[in-house]
Amino acid sequence: MAMAMASSLSGLLLLCLAASSSAQLSPRFYATSCSRALAIIRRGVAAAVRSERRMGASLLRLHFHDCFVQGCDASVLLSDTATFTGEQGAAPNKKDAGSIRGMNVIHNIKAQVEAVCRQTVSCADILAVAARDSVVALGGPSWTVPLGRRDSTTASLSLANSDLPPPSFDVANLTSNFAAKGLSVTDMVALSGAHTIGQAQCQNFRDRLYNETNIDTAFATSLKANCPRPTGSGDSSLAPLDTTTPNSFDNAYYRNLMSQKGLLHYDQVLINDGGTAGLVRTYSSGSARFNRDFMAAMVRMGSISPLTGMQGQVRLSCSRVN
Repeated sequence: MAMAMASSLSGLLLLCLAASSSAQLSPRFYATSCSRALAIIRRGVAAAVRSERRMGASLLRLHFHDCFVQGCDASVLLSDTATFTGEQGAAPNKKDAGSIRGMNVIHNIKAQVEAVCRQTVSCADILAVAARDSVVALGGPSWTVPLGRRDSTTASLSLANSDLPPPSFDVANLTSNFAAKGLSVTDMVALSGAHTIGQAQCQNFRDRLYNETNIDTAFATSLKANCPRPTGSGDSSLAPLDTTTPNSFDNAYYRNLMSQKGLLHYDQVLINDGGTAGLVRTYSSGSARFNRDFMAAMVRMGSISPLTGMQGQVRLSCSRVN
């Protein structure tokens, strides 16, 4: 009982600290210090998505991969140096396999912002706004992004390897993983809907194609040609996470789960678990509830352990500390 009470108190303290940090964020943070920042970010994202539709999903994913590792602090953007190993080489972030993309887009936007407002707008805030603008560019909803995050001076390879959920996770693992970041089951199922855009590598869904039974037969067959059974063969070949409308942000992802056409294991399990199946069915029936929950979840995710006030720094370049 004492241990349970201590654990509950620790969890309450964590949530209170998170709420305190996020309360320091404000949508109007740059209203006077850099009023053009949001327009510059919006234009940069829109141009990148026009050039390559997949980039919208990549920028959204980059924000997720940032926030889930030591908070929304742009640590994922820090490049390795002779004395520093960052997060980009972690298993979920392998650059050589194209797993995290879009950093060049963020760097270009940062340079444009710096030309107007020197050392004012953080890379962490640019990531958060770019994620929102990417969803909008692909036909999804818009939400107000709280701002005022600062950039970290550190990154963690070990946390990137341990805190980002792998495709093999089941619902219990996912629930625990998201809860550790202060996010609910509803947040988790709604944020999973980001897989209505983007692509995944064969190595991340091969096991599902050949070893799982809760998968539509025709769907699996259509994917096997470019994702053969031998490990290592075609590992980096890509398939859309949503084969219905792969370049549109909508609720088709959930309808696919209802038809056993989820590409990744940790997608399909959401319809097979009593704790999440109801939300999947609700989101599959219409976009309104999904959009509302997704927007709220994105704000909560974007408020995970931000650096504020005098913490961290505003980097001049997103890839290195000042």
